[in-house]
Amino acid sequence: MNNTIAIIGFDSAWANNAPGAICALVASPAGVVDFKPPELVHFDEALAFIEKEGGLYDLCLIAVDQPTIVPNMIGCRPVDRVAASVISFIGGGVQPANRSRQGLFDDDAPFWRFKSRVKAREDPEQSRSAGSGRFIIEVFPALALATFNSAFFGRLRGPKYNPANKRKFRPDDWIAVVETVGRHAQLAGIIGIEAWAKETKSISSFRKADQDRLDAVLCALVGYQWRMKPRENSIMVGDLTSGYMIAPTNLATRERLQKAAAKHNVACA
Repeated sequence: MNNTIAIIGFDSAWANNAPGAICALVASPAGVVDFKPPELVHFDEALAFIEKEGGLYDLCLIAVDQPTIVPNMIGCRPVDRVAASVISFIGGGVQPANRSRQGLFDDDAPFWRFKSRVKAREDPEQSRSAGSGRFIIEVFPALALATFNSAFFGRLRGPKYNPANKRKFRPDDWIAVVETVGRHAQLAGIIGIEAWAKETKSISSFRKADQDRLDAVLCALVGYQWRMKPRENSIMVGDLTSGYMIAPTNLATRERLQKAAAKHNVACA
């Protein structure tokens, strides 16, 4: 152990029938942050990746694009309604999370087995200051993009970068998202992501797996900002009882989220 922090970005794809993607940022005490590029994984492989990469260091923070707390049997969580205030505004959607969705959030859903086996504490505030341990937080890449690039924050201006949705997919948006990731990482001083982004931008035939890899990197960047940057640069919407999300914010996204949170009586700070 050497007081180095591993921040894992995991786009889980929510179920076992298709792989998600996972990557890591490794931050040394000297402030050097190295990047381990994303790999396609199912839950068992994700767990092995976390044990390998996270087990080397004092602290491991897993930032996962996946509802991690879903107590409601029907409908959607209060935090999902708040997130929709931004996502719907920019032209996207928020999938409802409830326990009636078989294979995703019912008692036998694969994520719950993964979460039990990974043995990570779910305490977002403590994960910011702890000197050791393993933590997990829920994040949402689409919310991050609305903050990381102001061009994406406006009515119906959100990027359409999912190649699986051929009707809506826009290659220019794909490039814009990849450039946003590379630029944000460069400004944060993270080594390796900018070069990876340049290679990713040059892909000639986009696949859903490429978006999964990209979202895994976004998850890691959200986790990095939550852990390494001032608290006011991020927001926690919701709570550990009904569900929550961690997201980077700026003045515009914070204002919209807080207004929606007040309307739905959801914690937001």
